[in-house]
Amino acid sequence: MRVLLSVLLICLGGLAHAALPIQHWTTTSGARVYFVESHELPILDVSVEFAAGASRDVPAKSGAASMTLRMMRLGVEGMDENAVSEGLADVGAALGNSFDVDRAGYSLRTLSKPQFREPALDILARVLSHPLFPEAVLARETQRAVSGLKEAAMKPETIAGKAFTRLVFGDHPYQNLSMGEVETLSALTREDLAAFHRTHYRAAGATISLIGDVTRAQAQDIAEQLSRDLHPGPAPAPIPAVALSIKGEEVSIPHESAQAHIVLGAPGMKRGDADYFPLLVGNYILGGGGFNSRLTQQVREKRGLTYSVYSVFSPYREAGAFQIGLQTRRDQAGQALQVIRDTVRDFIDHGPTAEELEGAKQNFIGGFPLRIDTSRKILEYLAVIGFYELPLDYLDQFTDRIAEVTLAQIKDAFSRRLDMSHMATVVVGAQEN
Repeated sequence: MRVLLSVLLICLGGLAHAALPIQHWTTTSGARVYFVESHELPILDVSVEFAAGASRDVPAKSGAASMTLRMMRLGVEGMDENAVSEGLADVGAALGNSFDVDRAGYSLRTLSKPQFREPALDILARVLSHPLFPEAVLARETQRAVSGLKEAAMKPETIAGKAFTRLVFGDHPYQNLSMGEVETLSALTREDLAAFHRTHYRAAGATISLIGDVTRAQAQDIAEQLSRDLHPGPAPAPIPAVALSIKGEEVSIPHESAQAHIVLGAPGMKRGDADYFPLLVGNYILGGGGFNSRLTQQVREKRGLTYSVYSVFSPYREAGAFQIGLQTRRDQAGQALQVIRDTVRDFIDHGPTAEELEGAKQNFIGGFPLRIDTSRKILEYLAVIGFYELPLDYLDQFTDRIAEVTLAQIKDAFSRRLDMSHMATVVVGAQEN
């Protein structure tokens, strides 16, 4: 296994230093396909994703999106859940899934020789197009999911995240919780899942990504096989835009946790945003760069108020959240929050230094080959490029776009996109005065 991994890193390392040859087409049923041909190893990686994430839930059926995905592999046409697992194991294939507010889907890793590839792809096609949603299995999985929700609901980080999301997104679909609510999840029926599947797992809304040891002709056949039996009809309608300006509300929630949990932020940016690269590089300097970041230096190193503090942009189809988070002693919550606000406000007003900018660029550019040094990482990028319809040369241009970012661009982007008076703040477990 170690030898195989070493060979994989060496072979794919070449792709990290050359243009990534992404091929793109549309299947006869309307699925978009993104393919990188690579014959160095006898492996094929495939993913199929849909606009079927948590944002597609409706309040009365909250949790249907995640439960539909969870159930799809637990019984398909001609195979129960054990047969699915055994069929994959027999050919050494691995089936995974992915889920966020925008996307849901399955991925497959298989050996590329036909005797292994074809049975594995047949199972994947059945999972995508012919799930059965057995009632007995649904009852079992619902019980597990509800137990998980009840346990998570007691944790301060869950309480903070839930309150923060609702302050930032209000009634927008991005405020939907990924696993749903206990009441709605408990009430979901087999027909609810089947209806969600019919509406959202359609060929016209599918993004198929492939990388590995098959030819273009074979990849076309695979894509046709995976999309042929998907539901017909148009892709789901786009979700509405996120309101970029929110009230600067602050919520304090009592909790007996040992530490206070602080989250603050606002709507940030979306995929393909014109400010994406200035905000990406700027955020590395502000709070995304670990020990090198401004927030870590001010909150941890100079004042010892926390072990870890971070800031992050989460771009989606529409603007995801810009979020800052940390844990601190209950009696230090107010001080830590003030230091964060002062640090962010100073960064918005004055931007980074030339030295900080150069360090951030070196980190991104120097570390870029590690972002695409395995086929699975490339597959993830193919899925992002495909789902969000980014340019095919997105990865080829990535380091150039980073290198082009200027101090003025960062300062301009942050001053336009973030306003400390319009940031939601949630503090869970602060010591009462």
